[in-house]
Amino acid sequence: MYRSSTKRISRPVRQNLTTRMLPRSTRPSGNSGCLRIGVALAMAAFAIISYMGSKTINPTTGEEQYITISKDQEIALGIQAAPEMANMYGGLDLNQDYQEFVEDVGQFLVASSVAGQSGYPFEFYLLADDQTVNAFALPGGQVFITDALFQQLETEEQLAGVLGHEIGHVIARHGAQRIAQQELSQGLTGAVIMATYDPDNPSSQRTAQVALLIGNLVTMKYGRTDELESDWLGVCILSEAGYDPAAMIEVMEILDRASAGARVPEFFSTHPDPGNRIAEIQNAIDNLANCP
Repeated sequence: MYRSSTKRISRPVRQNLTTRMLPRSTRPSGNSGCLRIGVALAMAAFAIISYMGSKTINPTTGEEQYITISKDQEIALGIQAAPEMANMYGGLDLNQDYQEFVEDVGQFLVASSVAGQSGYPFEFYLLADDQTVNAFALPGGQVFITDALFQQLETEEQLAGVLGHEIGHVIARHGAQRIAQQELSQGLTGAVIMATYDPDNPSSQRTAQVALLIGNLVTMKYGRTDELESDWLGVCILSEAGYDPAAMIEVMEILDRASAGARVPEFFSTHPDPGNRIAEIQNAIDNLANCP
């Protein structure tokens, strides 16, 4: 560690001179440490300023959001990622009738609701995975439901409830928000790594890896606010399209029953249950006048 020049030295002068004459590579690296900290502070400041300067108003919800990418970039990212995401769940389901059914219900929801004014080119897909109970949406309007969840649904309205919730995530721009949060997290994580990493101290690499892991975990899932907002928007979308929004409560009950088995639905990983969710959906149904 760098020693202050004002600290009293009790060793003989000869020893001190010997220390001063050691090869450069063995001397304490105070200047490089200060440089790393300076760069780290600059990285952190840039990440925070960029994030705070990205405030925008969501035209659908009226909510203030921090979003660092444009709508066109959202759409492009979603389209680019869609094939890879589909492959993770066994690709598209080969039953063309079911595939068209999912697409038709999804497009009807969009055309009949506020989602149709969002400008997102929505597409809806049934995935072949018959083991993983899940549904999710990518930024920009790519929406997926697995066969494992589809087969547990009993009515068209329940399918509309699942898709309506995912449409809610898209028009609320939750994915874009997560991207901005991840950029902020990565910027701050990079600053931590820069400040703590010492090439001469292998243990500092461990610190850097832990910081990176924490940064990824923080932005992995939708939070309580996002889930409840998507439920609210789903209720509004179903009602506008002429479906009974109470179907969303039925979907929650189906997922609860599925979670009682040995395999917890993947839906609860990507969409953590915020607690008292059915009551919140019922409250949204009772207050449809508040829909956008």
